[in-house]
Amino acid sequence: MKKIAITGIGLVTPSGIDKRKFWSNIVHGRSVIKKIDRFDASKYPSHIAGTVHELDAYSSVSSRLLKKIDLFSHMALVSSEMAIKDAALDMAQENLKRAGIFMGNAIGGWLYGETELRDLYIEGREGVSPFMASAWFPAAPQGQVSIHYGIKGYSKTVVADRASSLMAIGYGAKNLGRDNNDFIIAGGMEAPVTPYALLCCNTSGRLSTNNENAETAYKPFDKNRDGFAIAEGAGILILESSQRAAKREAHVYANIVGYATTTDGADRIEPARDGVELARAIKMALDDAQLAPSDIDYICADGAATQLSDASETRAIKLAFNGHAKKIPVTVPKAIFGNMLGACGAVDVITTLLAMEHSIVPPTINYETPDPECDLDYCPNKAQEKEIKNALVINRGRGGINCVLILQKH
Repeated sequence: MKKIAITGIGLVTPSGIDKRKFWSNIVHGRSVIKKIDRFDASKYPSHIAGTVHELDAYSSVSSRLLKKIDLFSHMALVSSEMAIKDAALDMAQENLKRAGIFMGNAIGGWLYGETELRDLYIEGREGVSPFMASAWFPAAPQGQVSIHYGIKGYSKTVVADRASSLMAIGYGAKNLGRDNNDFIIAGGMEAPVTPYALLCCNTSGRLSTNNENAETAYKPFDKNRDGFAIAEGAGILILESSQRAAKREAHVYANIVGYATTTDGADRIEPARDGVELARAIKMALDDAQLAPSDIDYICADGAATQLSDASETRAIKLAFNGHAKKIPVTVPKAIFGNMLGACGAVDVITTLLAMEHSIVPPTINYETPDPECDLDYCPNKAQEKEIKNALVINRGRGGINCVLILQKH
C-alpha cells in the first residue's frame, strides 16, 4: 500500500490525557484498574475498570453541547482537537470537502441512552430528550466532529467489536491511498462503564472476575488469566499522504505501510483455536507492506487474556513468523489501563508510535506464571530498550474478526 503518514495524535485514557503522562505511566507499568465507584456495580460478576479522570480540564466543549451528547462523543471531540493541534493543521485553510473522518466503536453511547430510557418509563415520552436519537448511536462521534469542524468529505464509522478502531484506521489509510481525501481524522472511542453496558460486557464471559485484586486482574498470556478489565477512552490520529506531510514539513510519528483483515468463520463469538486465519491476516499485512517476517521488531498484541484467545493468538504469531516468532517482543500495554473495546486499536497504535519514538518496548504487566501454550517474549513487567523500525498491531473482535496494521518508523 502507499505510505500513509501519521502526523498528529490525541489521547483520552485512564492512564492520562496528556501524552507525556500517558507514556510515563505505560513505560513504568503503573496499573490504573480500580473497582467501579461511579455507580453500585458490586453485584456484577466483574466490577473493575479503567476510568477517565480530569476530562473537563482538557475540554473546550460547551455546557450546552454536553447536554446533547454522550461521554463517548465528548471524548472524541477532546481527542480530535488534541490530534489536530498536534498535527499543526490550520482547519481554516483546509478544503474540508476533502477531509474525512473514520472512527470505530463497539457499543455506542449507553450512558445517555440508559438515562433517557429510565426517564421514559418514569415520566413518559415527555421526559425523553429529543437528542436521545442522535446521542447514543455508534456514528454520533463522527457526526459531532464533522459538525464541529465543518468536515464534509468521505467518512465512515466502523462497528467490529474490539477491532473497530484499528479497522477504521486501516480503511482510512487505504482511502487516502486512493486519493479520496486530503487528510483523515481516524480512531475510536468507547464509554462502557455504565450499568447496562457493563451488564452486556459481563454476559460475554470475557471479563476478569478477580475484583479483589483489580490492579493485577488483567494478565494477558499468564497461565492464571481469566479475562480482561474494561476501560473507557479515546484515541485519534491524523492521517495524510507522505507527500502532503513532507510538503507541510509536518512531524511524522510513523507511516502506515500495511493492513489486512480476515475472519475465522468458526464460531459466532469465539476465535478459531488454530489461529490460521489470524496468521493469514498477518502474512497479508506483511505482503501489503512488502516486508519479511524478520523485519518486524515489535508486536502490540490483542491480548484478550482468555485461555482460548491468548493461546490462539500465540499460535497465529508462530505460524506467521516461523522461526522469528520468539525473537520478537509481543506485549499488551493496555493491561495497564484496561481494554477499551472498540477504541483499543487506536490507543494500541498510539502506544506503539510512542514506543517507536522512544525506542522502548512497553511491558506486559501482571505476568507471573508462564503458560506452556503461550511461550513468546511477552516482555514481562518491565520495559525493554529496543530500536523499533517496523511494528505490527493486532486487534480481534468477537466472531473471529482479525485485523492487522503495520507501522514503519519515518
